[in-house]
Amino acid sequence: MNLHALLKDREAAGRPIRIGLIGAGRFGTMYLAQARNIPGVHVVAIADINADRAKGALALVGWPDEAFVEDIDSAIAHRATTIVTDAAALFEAELDVIVEATGNPIVGINHALRAIETGKHIIMVTVEADALAGPALAKRAEAAGLVYSLAYGDQPALIWELVDWARTSGFDVVCAGKGAKYLEHYHEMNPDNVWENWEFSKELTDSGQLNPYMHTSFRDGTKAAIEMAAVANAAELRPSDNGLTFTPGDLEEIATVCRPASVGGVLDHEGTVDVMSSVTRDGAWIPHNTQEGVFVVVKATNEYVAGCFDEYPWHPDPTGQYAALYRPYHYVGLELNISIANAALRGVATGAPRGFYADVVATAKKDLVAGEILDGEGGFTVWGKLVSAETSVAEGFLPVAMAHHVELVNDVPKGGTVRWADVVVDESLAQAIELRRETEALAQTAAAL
Repeated sequence: MNLHALLKDREAAGRPIRIGLIGAGRFGTMYLAQARNIPGVHVVAIADINADRAKGALALVGWPDEAFVEDIDSAIAHRATTIVTDAAALFEAELDVIVEATGNPIVGINHALRAIETGKHIIMVTVEADALAGPALAKRAEAAGLVYSLAYGDQPALIWELVDWARTSGFDVVCAGKGAKYLEHYHEMNPDNVWENWEFSKELTDSGQLNPYMHTSFRDGTKAAIEMAAVANAAELRPSDNGLTFTPGDLEEIATVCRPASVGGVLDHEGTVDVMSSVTRDGAWIPHNTQEGVFVVVKATNEYVAGCFDEYPWHPDPTGQYAALYRPYHYVGLELNISIANAALRGVATGAPRGFYADVVATAKKDLVAGEILDGEGGFTVWGKLVSAETSVAEGFLPVAMAHHVELVNDVPKGGTVRWADVVVDESLAQAIELRRETEALAQTAAAL
């Protein structure tokens, strides 16, 4: 890609890519750990409502005191870094790229809109926002001549890269996906019992360092669904309305599992997404599992190609017609600069929605009764299930990202899907709802392709 050479050219010219980071959590901190070792980039400002957390992130990664100043203008003039508690300051500054890493879908949408309005590329780390309204945000960015991109290092962008590689090489994509630990009771998990389903020490879980809501969403199926929705919308793949299968298997079995049911796999159809479980249904870890990895399954275009699957380490299925390419790791924020450099130097995204193909809908963890307040991803009331966007829009399903602090007006049985008509919509979220409606309007276009 020659990105490093292009970065060195920007460094030599004294024109580094000026970056504003919103959110100094884990992802942002990992990027900060790398940023000072990369030529041609300048982290101008970090916005976090908790300034002490941002300062702690800089200290944790060894950011020198002399590289810190008190305001954005000084940061730009002296190639230093500042911390602000209001992200609005970043949009008014002369920055090239905004990295949105708050983790809040509503806030993420608002920040993306402000970035587009003020002429800045946006790297959307908050995949929850992308799943909710990414297709509309991507269209608005494109119309403004800007890049809206998934974040390299996170699994959706890495999966999209494999899909792009496969298609550019002449293959048809059968399935794109990732590995994750999953057991059948995980959909019922809540913040009160979440640590029973993780491998953390009691000392760590009692320390308060870990967020039980976030870790619930990581294991109850919601985060996996959100990530695979981002992949499906970027790669124009259609999920099953039955959700992800989380079928157990090791890396040699990817192509055997992730092929159509008509030939012995688990997929409803080709051209879809799925997640494999890294443990058996009784909880035993599978040797050589897919836990941290990402994959794409392709189908041989002819018998010659099928022969090549046997000759090279392609992990083919028993028929020799399907094969998997597997990347066994993802390094999260440590890899983020690939997205930043591609956006600022080449004007391209490391994956961005091409339409609305997949949605993540609020699904009852228990019998819900009218009057209850939904508590969104990682809570006690709902988990996020992946379905096709066409079905979601036709049925009026409520996206899980809109299931925060809203009151039910109808009962919903355990396992049932919550609909827009089942809740009192929070009209204060007008901007997010507007972007969501723009996204839903794209479902008919995607269905026609």
